[in-house]
Amino acid sequence: MKLLACNSNKSLSQKIAQYLGVELVNADVKCFADHEIFVEVKENVRGEDIFVIQSTSYPANDHIMELLISIDALRRASAKRITAVIPYFGYARQDRKVAPRTPISAKLVANLITSAGADRVLTVDLHAGQIQGFFDIPVDNLYASPVFVRHIKENFNIENLVIVSPDVGGLVRARAIANKINAELAIVDKRRPVAGVSEVMNIIGEVEGRNCIIVDDMVDSGGTLCNAGDALIQKGASSVSAYITHGVLSGKASSKIANSQLKNLVITNSIEASIETLSYKNIKIIDISSLLGEAIKNITLEKSVSTLFD
Repeated sequence: MKLLACNSNKSLSQKIAQYLGVELVNADVKCFADHEIFVEVKENVRGEDIFVIQSTSYPANDHIMELLISIDALRRASAKRITAVIPYFGYARQDRKVAPRTPISAKLVANLITSAGADRVLTVDLHAGQIQGFFDIPVDNLYASPVFVRHIKENFNIENLVIVSPDVGGLVRARAIANKINAELAIVDKRRPVAGVSEVMNIIGEVEGRNCIIVDDMVDSGGTLCNAGDALIQKGASSVSAYITHGVLSGKASSKIANSQLKNLVITNSIEASIETLSYKNIKIIDISSLLGEAIKNITLEKSVSTLFD
């Protein structure tokens, strides 16, 4: 087993390597002056089981190209098996045609990864589960929920807790966490008048006097999350926190959330946090290196990965 780290999340790659007790492959992943990407693997990987670690977060296109070129370099270096470890899978929100003459970009990215030479994909909390079917190679989609459940149990009084889904689409995720901790469930009924703007309309469920936790797979601009927090407080919630897997946090999102009604935002390190995000005391980061490390170990040993879902 060998790990190769691209540039999007070096800190997570190093933590995974430390967890597994291995060194990262000696490789250069860099840009030329004209922003062409170049990869050079500086050690023998012939016949090796290689895991390439790269979140395709901002700048998404550069990071996707780094991943593709790294996979190609390893394939041409005669690696036995190449697994693309993509903690955050960019373009996942473009999983269907939303209007005539629009692309399904998630499928295109899946085709590119497969064509580059990946034999397997390992990811965390895909925005749309059906993206697994866009690949003609095995895909292991891990869930951050076991990590969240442990953290919630350590930091909250379960008896006064309500798990909240920010929309109908996230209901299955919210219900899974609520069931594991025997908490009540609520849903935010929202309508989105135009792209990038969300309007909270109604709360389904009893939240008055309760501590509410919003769970979701990603937070981008923060508009939906802040509006949901406002609506829950208006309905009498004692406090509102959020547990969200991928902290995309574009633009001024971190500042917006830090100064909102949210008591805490808990995200994973699937995307490397900015210095600004790290500066806010009410934005906390949970490490998922052990989750990914165990999955990598099980794949290497040809063991089941589904045991990590509990």
